[in-house]
Amino acid sequence: MYYYYGTQISEIISKNNVASATAIQTAASVDNMLLIRDKTDTAKGTYFFATVLPDTAYFTVTGKHEKFAEKPVKANIMWMMYPNYLHIVTTDKSGITKLGDLQDKRVSTGAPGSGTEFTALNLLKAANVDPGKFKKWEKLGAKESDEGLANGTLDAYVWSGGLPTGSIVELSNTLKRKGLNLFLVPLPETDPGVAAFMKEFAGLSDTLMIPKTVYGTEVDTPTLAFWNMFVCPESAPEDLVYNTTKAVFENIETLRASVKPAKDTTLENSAKFVGKTAIPFHPGAVKYFREKGLFK
Repeated sequence: MYYYYGTQISEIISKNNVASATAIQTAASVDNMLLIRDKTDTAKGTYFFATVLPDTAYFTVTGKHEKFAEKPVKANIMWMMYPNYLHIVTTDKSGITKLGDLQDKRVSTGAPGSGTEFTALNLLKAANVDPGKFKKWEKLGAKESDEGLANGTLDAYVWSGGLPTGSIVELSNTLKRKGLNLFLVPLPETDPGVAAFMKEFAGLSDTLMIPKTVYGTEVDTPTLAFWNMFVCPESAPEDLVYNTTKAVFENIETLRASVKPAKDTTLENSAKFVGKTAIPFHPGAVKYFREKGLFK
């Protein structure tokens, strides 16, 4: 989803003569923050903009992530994209009905270096579930995880994405053909692991519902949700960030036509976070929000 979102943004930036922009495929959030830190070159006018999960952004900006301990990334938020919903995907025959049930199972925690993996490992730690004691611990991307669950080589996997995630819709149909039903493990605030996670990441996570109609599950599923951020280097010129933000929101329907979760990429959803996030918004983006009358 990130790559499709980034592709549309780069096309909008290029077509509206803001700058020459190209979308590149990466291993997700952590890699994206490394690119901002290590590949941005102000002397050459090269700036990396990125899609990123909020907890990953927070840890990389504050230096709490191991790869950023010596040199935190200097990044600002441009806008909020859409909420990512944490999916713990399994079947109705797996015996997994709550977070703690993962302990002795065959589980994938997401691709190495991805925001999904980062969130998954922090949640498991908060729940006192040791992935080292899984019956089998895999670190797979979404496609491989879907195949593992469908083929019976995995009991569950973790995925963080917008609603709906197309591959999970397909997986639900595949499982039905095999006589199984998709089951999403509920993550309510009353779960001790979820409560501990939300306390540690205060202001970065929320609990929202995945309606049963999204994937054809038996019931609505409470889960953790995180607002994806579109970020830029702190060093990016104000006029570049302003013009990019303006171009994107003036052509927002182009983005929404290609990326379903972008229905939540709205001026209001971004403006309400200004001044309330651990990572500041870039002055160029704030200038545009102010011009649109969202705050004084």
